[in-house]
Amino acid sequence: MKLYIKYMVSTRCKMVVKEELKKVGLHFIIVDLGEVEIMEDITEEKRSLLKKGLLFSGLELMEDKKAILIEKIKNVIVEMVHHSDELPKINFSDFLSEKLSHDYTYLSNIFSEVKGITIQQFIINHKIERAKELLLYDEYNLTEISYKLNYSSVAHLSNQFKKVTGLTPSHFKKLKDRRRNPIEEIGD
Repeated sequence: MKLYIKYMVSTRCKMVVKEELKKVGLHFIIVDLGEVEIMEDITEEKRSLLKKGLLFSGLELMEDKKAILIEKIKNVIVEMVHHSDELPKINFSDFLSEKLSHDYTYLSNIFSEVKGITIQQFIINHKIERAKELLLYDEYNLTEISYKLNYSSVAHLSNQFKKVTGLTPSHFKKLKDRRRNPIEEIGD
């Protein structure tokens, strides 16, 4: 049986979910970002306990079909931008459609309707947040970051960076207060 969990965006979240599943006596097969497969059917009592335990940790057990699909879209984007070494070289709309087995137009319309932001803008926000992270780590120069995030040029990355943050990447790097946003708050 599959369960879907909102705000599950990191390895730490996976650990929290595994602990909560153990507490309620559920056995998991797979715990992935936003998605858990358990061995048994879940009773209403266990569902309620799990829901309460997850809420305490800032996570949410989801039941609405649209919300589940939105969460899947967000998780694919977070996984792609924040947890993989390179972004796919194919068109992202094709990548998302293939990954979620839905037409991109359908995914895009539902996402925009529910989130009030386009999938494209959501991706841009995450790519800029990832660029901020990479700039702060100081392991890569801007050319390497633009390549890593699949930008066509440094100028393109710089323009989007300035549009989203109000700062150039070099100015951002010089700031003392280098505020970054938690992944789960981007695009909300």
